[in-house]
Amino acid sequence: MSSHELIKICLKEQKLRYYRESVCQHTYLISSAERGAGEMKESEQTPRGNHYIRAKIGAGRPVNAVFNGRRFTGEVFSEKLKQKFPERDWILSRILWLCGREVGKNRLGNVDSMQRYIYIHGTPDSEPMGIPKSHGCIRMRNRNIIELFELVSIGCAVEISEH
Repeated sequence: MSSHELIKICLKEQKLRYYRESVCQHTYLISSAERGAGEMKESEQTPRGNHYIRAKIGAGRPVNAVFNGRRFTGEVFSEKLKQKFPERDWILSRILWLCGREVGKNRLGNVDSMQRYIYIHGTPDSEPMGIPKSHGCIRMRNRNIIELFELVSIGCAVEISEH
């Protein structure tokens, strides 16, 4: 883990801040869970607490690359594709897969963020930012997740809090 970098996510502000050497380098608008904060499996809520980036998925894929089960489907998101599959929860461009650090809060058992497939990921540009609309993950604009993906290391600490 790099102690020189940190991501702080504030659910109230709907913002993600990236720090390097304790200095905020970037601030991004995000969209967290529509159902608010919570750690339980199948709650569709965003887990709080200390996490880290367990895996970076999607390097070199095109902007708007579509992922299903953390695998590139070969598709690139478009309005036409959205109309064809209106019920899909689109995971686009890049994935930062989170793992909880706090046993009983966001790690192991019914509260395991990694087993819940909690990611920071891209979403269609038509989706709103700055308001909670996701199914538990942290959604970002595609250009922003690609930028963040290039900056962060596997093991980067991620703190998710309500305030």
